[in-house]
Amino acid sequence: MLPQPQASPNKSLIMPELPEVETVRRGLVPAMVGHAIEHVEQRRPDLRFPLPQNFAGRLKGRTIERLERRGKYLLAHLSDGALLLMHLGMTGSFLISHSEKARGKKISRSGKLVAPTSRGTHDHVVFHMSDGATVTYNDPRRFGFMLLVEPEERDTHPMLRQLGIEPLGEELTAAHLAAKAHGKRTDLKAFLLDQRIIAGLGNIYVCEALYRAHLLPTRGAATIATATGKPTPKAEALVTAIRDVLNDAIGAGGSSLRDYRHTDGKLGYFQHRFAVYNRAGKKCPREGCGGTIERLVQSGRSTFYCPRCQR
Repeated sequence: MLPQPQASPNKSLIMPELPEVETVRRGLVPAMVGHAIEHVEQRRPDLRFPLPQNFAGRLKGRTIERLERRGKYLLAHLSDGALLLMHLGMTGSFLISHSEKARGKKISRSGKLVAPTSRGTHDHVVFHMSDGATVTYNDPRRFGFMLLVEPEERDTHPMLRQLGIEPLGEELTAAHLAAKAHGKRTDLKAFLLDQRIIAGLGNIYVCEALYRAHLLPTRGAATIATATGKPTPKAEALVTAIRDVLNDAIGAGGSSLRDYRHTDGKLGYFQHRFAVYNRAGKKCPREGCGGTIERLVQSGRSTFYCPRCQR
């Protein structure tokens, strides 16, 4: 088994979820898509896992044709048919700077001057793009990783083959959820966190979606389906809540908890709109409810909910 990096015992870590990864993807597109990788600075042999053999050499000269998100993964489609699969882990982030070659300086997207020789302690991989952009991957705890997936492995790679549907795609319907939930003995929160069913949902947005749908996280997953596996109104409400909370979070640039930042160094601010997450002991924000947000632990994760208006 590969050795795993250790987190600080005094600081809880939160995995970036779909809105954060999508925000990063959108920030990277202008600097990377349609441009060739002139060269890669690989400053260490590994992240969470060892970097692929001859990683820098295999990427040199390849053009990034498109950059997509699959669940919580970033997938860069390369001109040779391979995929560069990237995961932020818990503390990974990308920072883009632009070089003004004639003057020998770099300017960040926020307009601040950055010394071309600047090098952060945790800057592990640096992509130098043909458009003059420098894309730096920083990861203090190295929970993130980068892998190369060959064309013939796209449908069989262990990181990708069992991923469920995209929650913002057309496949997420009440009928789909009900069919998957039918006969399940697990609770609703664990059902939604199963990446084999829906890819990209995590603890924060599942708590928020369940609140919006008026559903208890401890409710049985099977209760959103009829005895014959058809969707109930609860399933309809849940689909709407999932889509709405993800779109709202993406619009706000994600939730900046602990280490997550945008590609220009700025913070997202959806955390200021949380209805229940991390709000234990506070009044429920739903008009007319009067309840108090509570916290419980499910499968080792904190769950936040309102026991009065969630059923």
